[in-house]
Amino acid sequence: MTKVLIIDSAATGEKSVSRKLTNEFAEQLRSREPRAEIIRRDVGRAPIPHLTEETVGAIRGAPGDTEAAAAALALSDALIAELKGADLIVIGAPMYNFGMPSTLKAWFDHVLRAGITFRYTSGGPEGLVRGKRAIVIEARAGLYSEGPAAGMDHQEPHIRTLLGFMGVTDVTYVRAEKLAFGPEAATAAITEAIEQLDGIAQTELALAA
Repeated sequence: MTKVLIIDSAATGEKSVSRKLTNEFAEQLRSREPRAEIIRRDVGRAPIPHLTEETVGAIRGAPGDTEAAAAALALSDALIAELKGADLIVIGAPMYNFGMPSTLKAWFDHVLRAGITFRYTSGGPEGLVRGKRAIVIEARAGLYSEGPAAGMDHQEPHIRTLLGFMGVTDVTYVRAEKLAFGPEAATAAITEAIEQLDGIAQTELALAA
């Protein structure tokens, strides 16, 4: 049975294009494999606390001697368990001010833990979250995958770096771009993304069979 972790991070609720696409992908998987186990983690609607002076030490391995530190460590353990338990990780990531939402960055801040999801060796850092596939669904008002604005894309390179640092390197990026270029452009971008996700859903289930 395929285990799928879907992480949403948009702050716009049901108006979110990235959430619309993660929902679509979940339905595509369910329609083809009703037994697939899908776990949803919506950090847009239920934000993960940002690290603070009181909690950052616990995530970095220092003893937690306050309730806040203990809570941060417990949350980190739960998020890492979800991550490691999944065969496929799906991330819905809108672009905010040329980068990922701070809520998604907070998720990464809690799951990137030395000795657990990565480690340092004499040959450099090594990811410990291996054997996973990931799909990153990006919603963007403009065009950033190519052209003059490509240099302002601090969303996809950052996500790629953080996933790779944990050992998740088999990643497919699905981009719904030019969403602010008018209704026709937005509809075409969403339709194209849905078609791409449909093909990915078929492939994923075939690989899991």
